[in-house]
Amino acid sequence: MFKINPYRPGAGLMPVYIAGRDEDIQNVDQMFEALRMNIPTQSVIFSGLRGVGKTVLINKLQANAEEKGIFCKHIEVEERNDFISQIAECAQAFLRKVSAKEKFKHLVQKPLDAIRSLVISFNPEDITFSLAVQDRELYVSKNLTQSLTEVFTTMGETAYKTETPICFFIDEIQYMKQDQLGSLIAALHRTNQLGYPVMIVGAGLPKIYKMLSDEKSYSERLFVYKKIDSLTSEQSQKAIEEPAKKFHVTYTKEAIEKITRVTKGYPFFIQQLCKIVYNNTDKNTIGEIDVDCNIEEFLQELDEGFFKSRYERCAESDKKFIFAMVKCGELPCTISNVAKNLGKNVGSISTTRAQLISKGIIYPVRYKELDFTVPEFSGYIQRLDEYKQWNES
Repeated sequence: MFKINPYRPGAGLMPVYIAGRDEDIQNVDQMFEALRMNIPTQSVIFSGLRGVGKTVLINKLQANAEEKGIFCKHIEVEERNDFISQIAECAQAFLRKVSAKEKFKHLVQKPLDAIRSLVISFNPEDITFSLAVQDRELYVSKNLTQSLTEVFTTMGETAYKTETPICFFIDEIQYMKQDQLGSLIAALHRTNQLGYPVMIVGAGLPKIYKMLSDEKSYSERLFVYKKIDSLTSEQSQKAIEEPAKKFHVTYTKEAIEKITRVTKGYPFFIQQLCKIVYNNTDKNTIGEIDVDCNIEEFLQELDEGFFKSRYERCAESDKKFIFAMVKCGELPCTISNVAKNLGKNVGSISTTRAQLISKGIIYPVRYKELDFTVPEFSGYIQRLDEYKQWNES
């Protein structure tokens, strides 16, 4: 028999109740108000581990911005997808919206020419603009920063004149190519200098802070940085209790404490465990024993989905590196201890380290220290027979 379940674990799925993010939502909403008044504001970057709810948060903020009449577009950066083509499509969508009003049609040509130049120069496989050879040469540029800045500033000028502010929501920023990231920062910086109402709300893994600061020194002034972490005990309680209230289901204090301990307050884990417990319990009050009975299924779900999908992206050398990190005992661990556990010198494992950082599996916490981007990933590794055999050899 089908049972309605109020818990929604998934990649970016909006939960029934968003716990612990009220302050972040209110702060960014104030920035949106400034943008609506044609006042340029700092952009926002959220960072955190997998499963803390970064995508959920920026999806909620996008919904709020759209309610305020801000033109919004969501971009998810992927290793395989080209960011330039995505930003060009978003810019074209903005121009279509503006040109729908007769009195603004004359404002479209300048930004459209800038988009043509960007696409023709840096995404040559795109056939959006079919031009004769001699015409194409007019739009060719060899400078990505200059081309992207032209797109942003001309769009910004149009946004200002039409009183249609723009906000791009960019998820998984850590997958951006370094040159494209640098060009994006420069383009946004110049647009803000000119007083145009364009901003970015971005999200990514912890390494994005270093990526941004390494690319442009002024990025620290351009963005408001906010770390998104696991929920406090009080916030976890609300994430557990609130979704079930409309179904007149409650939790005992002991059950809440057990769920919070097992999940460590990570929103995705809370949603996953509560979904299983709720599905398997036919009571109006869920107790600690009900939680205990479902922990094994909870771990199996995580192992087969959340953890396994990331582990299987790793080459054999990557896996051995991961095993060596887990063998260190406490995380974060130093690169020298990882090398020691592998029986190698630090220099010989630097390529594998860089590959794992690029894949979003690990990240540098402090100088020469590493941790996993996925919460409780070390526990999953310890449960693997492959790790046990490696550790015993």
